[in-house]
Amino acid sequence: MKKAIAEQAAPTQAAPEAPGFEEALQRLTAIVERLESGDLSLEQSLSLFEEGTRLSRTSQAKLDAAEKRVEELLAIDAAGQPVVRELEPE
Repeated sequence: MKKAIAEQAAPTQAAPEAPGFEEALQRLTAIVERLESGDLSLEQSLSLFEEGTRLSRTSQAKLDAAEKRVEELLAIDAAGQPVVRELEPE
């Protein structure tokens, strides 16, 4: 009983969800504009650069996954017939 009460009292911290591709691209654009403005401190610039690097990597991973899906959808077998199989859900 004490354990159940303690679990209810302690807030659970869910990991923040990664932004969608379009959201990440918008944020990257904003980061680049701020960095190019030249009116940030070194610490602010580094922080934005780190965020931009993370967004860039996750965006590239999403593009790579999308490219793989397209390749799978367009695949043909040795006889020239489309390869049909279930795709894994996103």
